[in-house]
Amino acid sequence: MKLKSRKEIMLTILAIALLFLFIFWAQGNLDAYKIRILNLCAINIILALSLNLTNGFTGLFSLGTAGFMSIGAYTSAILTMSREAKEMNFFMQPMEPSLLNINAPFIVALLLAGAFAAIVGFLVGAPVLKLRGDYLAIATLGFGEIIAVLFTNTQSITNGALGLKGLPQYTNLYWSWGIAVIVILGLVNLVNSSYGRAFKAIREDETAAQAMGINLFKHKTLVFSLSAFIAGIGGALLANLLSTIDPTMFRFFYTYQVLLIVVLGGLGSITGSVLSGCIMAILMEALRSVESTLDLGFVVIPGIPGMRMVIFSLILICVVIFLRNGIMGENEISWKSILAGRGRDRHESTKC
Repeated sequence: MKLKSRKEIMLTILAIALLFLFIFWAQGNLDAYKIRILNLCAINIILALSLNLTNGFTGLFSLGTAGFMSIGAYTSAILTMSREAKEMNFFMQPMEPSLLNINAPFIVALLLAGAFAAIVGFLVGAPVLKLRGDYLAIATLGFGEIIAVLFTNTQSITNGALGLKGLPQYTNLYWSWGIAVIVILGLVNLVNSSYGRAFKAIREDETAAQAMGINLFKHKTLVFSLSAFIAGIGGALLANLLSTIDPTMFRFFYTYQVLLIVVLGGLGSITGSVLSGCIMAILMEALRSVESTLDLGFVVIPGIPGMRMVIFSLILICVVIFLRNGIMGENEISWKSILAGRGRDRHESTKC
């Protein structure tokens, strides 16, 4: 939201103030289940924007989101868990002594979760980003699976397949939505900057972008590392919301779920990621009943495990067939379009 006038700045501040006023009310009046859904909405938005930055704005077909999430989740878990909780978890094999007494404030854990994910993103991206299209997708998908296997076999650090339980539930509406707002504002300004224009040029034609003097290696590794940073923070928020993590949580299924959010909202649309992130979180909970046994009194209908993802796969197929550009396409809802009564702008992306 590249703000051009005092009115647009004031409207944005007012919108943020109203959001946090609602959060203040929700935190004290809604039950734990509804608060959890609102937290998941914010985390979905953060993760969708992370993937949209690479896939939507830069045209890099990355499928490594779950890998970066797991790095962030485990980093935050190790940094925020108490010594007692760590000792309870590591009953089969003692935890690495140097990690046992480490404990950090949540904000530090979040930043380090993002930083470690970004460092790994740079190390992976430097060689892998020479690939394009399907080859890049396969390479990044492989990275995500490697991380899952690695965490399963580093028993003294991650507790292996047993996972970690008893994480402090630091994630609340203020943390999740506060970070979501920061990510939204940051990305809106980024995509309207010279870097954002370079990302879009790479998306449209890498050869032409290079001929125009754009350093492909610099911009690709930058956007890949930034995307990993955001995904790492999203993973940390999720870990400290659920309070339990294990390597199986962060397999391709989660990347697919985030990709579905991005495609549903529209590749290259921040507004689309926000809307579809909330829709997905609500639908995932609303459709939970299809996986559980339903007793109608005269007949008992058994639940079908995994049915939710079947339904979402059908939704994705319908979106691709009937709404190929997603809910928003590349359009954005902006203050300018709202005040003008147009509803949304194309390629003003992002102006608020």
